[in-house]
Amino acid sequence: MAQISTSDFKNGMSIDLDDGLFSIVEFQHVKPGKGGAFVRTTLRNVRNGAVVERTFRAGEKMERAIIDKREMQLLYRDGDDYVFMDNSTYDQLNVPSATLGDRALYMVDSSMAQLMMYEDEIIGIELAASVELNVAETEPGEKGDRVSGAKKPATLETGLVVQVPLFIHPGERIKVDTRSGEFISRA
Repeated sequence: MAQISTSDFKNGMSIDLDDGLFSIVEFQHVKPGKGGAFVRTTLRNVRNGAVVERTFRAGEKMERAIIDKREMQLLYRDGDDYVFMDNSTYDQLNVPSATLGDRALYMVDSSMAQLMMYEDEIIGIELAASVELNVAETEPGEKGDRVSGAKKPATLETGLVVQVPLFIHPGERIKVDTRSGEFISRA
């Protein structure tokens, strides 16, 4: 692996420390009037999302983590696992549902995703900004329900529950924002 110094830091860079794999959210070089320079950082744990503040001495060396992003397609679900296919090599990869977390609720068969891998370990997944899903079940909108901005819960085909406007009915296809989990529009 590549050794880097604190002077090489950039936002978004990943580093491998003794207590885990971290991504640099923010950093600041500080040169006080008295004493040695240091670098104050905000780091996000790539595996669990925890954010920590950490200070390093200027010029301190550490290992840079190379994270590989692979474009993959979800083929099918196999029990608790999701089977993905690499689009370039056609290799299949079983991914446990615990690794995907809540992101699995935005995925249906044949959907595309970018799997982030560190060595042979899957550490995260990136989805498109929005996905189209079918409404499996929701309460019917009553005639006369014309309140502006009123919402009702709808269960989608993946089990995800989102708040939708009153005019949405079961069987319709809607667009959902994958970052916030909010209804965007009809598809």
